[in-house]
Amino acid sequence: MKVVVIIPSRYGSSRFEGKPLALIAGQPMIKWVYERSKQGRNISDVVVATDDARILCAVEGFGGKAIMTSAENRSGTDRVGEAAGKMGLAPEDIIINIQGDQPLIDSRCLDALVEPFFTEPDLAMSTLAYKILDTREITDPKDVKVTFNNRGDALYFSRSPIPCARDANTRFDTYKHLGVYAYTHRFLNTFRHLSEGVLERIEKLEQLRALEHGYRIRVLVSPYDSPEVDLPEDIHRIEAALKQR
Repeated sequence: MKVVVIIPSRYGSSRFEGKPLALIAGQPMIKWVYERSKQGRNISDVVVATDDARILCAVEGFGGKAIMTSAENRSGTDRVGEAAGKMGLAPEDIIINIQGDQPLIDSRCLDALVEPFFTEPDLAMSTLAYKILDTREITDPKDVKVTFNNRGDALYFSRSPIPCARDANTRFDTYKHLGVYAYTHRFLNTFRHLSEGVLERIEKLEQLRALEHGYRIRVLVSPYDSPEVDLPEDIHRIEAALKQR
């Protein structure tokens, strides 16, 4: 059973074109994600899956591995699936899907993400969560929230605050979903061919498709946040966080 990181990365973006190549502390964002991913203890390979020659050249320029994928892929998941097929991965191999806009990803998150696969043969998919410290994120639709049961399996993902307390004096933790997934190659191929879910269409959250079709997603709570870069102004926040770390 191999553990492989595949980073879907496309050049085009309505809010931030060329985002993977934007410089953060003098290095392209995609390089930060790639090199941090390689530090994972169980990781056997890291590959960038892209549809743009500029990203391919940038990755190969810093000594990384990249695979060209079709521009027709509907989502990052589809891009990861195509790349996994080209790599000839076995059905039981574990694929970690890390978005190319998470330059602060901590490799210790990745180790925790794959651990359940070695003890639970029937597990098909896992993801990460982080206890929210910045209360602004609780109500910001950009920050997806997640709830999970006592076993750690996801109950729901939402752009709204969940859970929502009836009584104002109720105190509880709220968890933010970090957009990092792990799944077996077998389940990734299954997931890609499931029909779109009703809740998925409403919330615009692809992971809800798995829940709506009856599959479970194990949620691992991480002590390490992994903020995404959505807009050019986010880069200053990321650079400040890098200095603090």
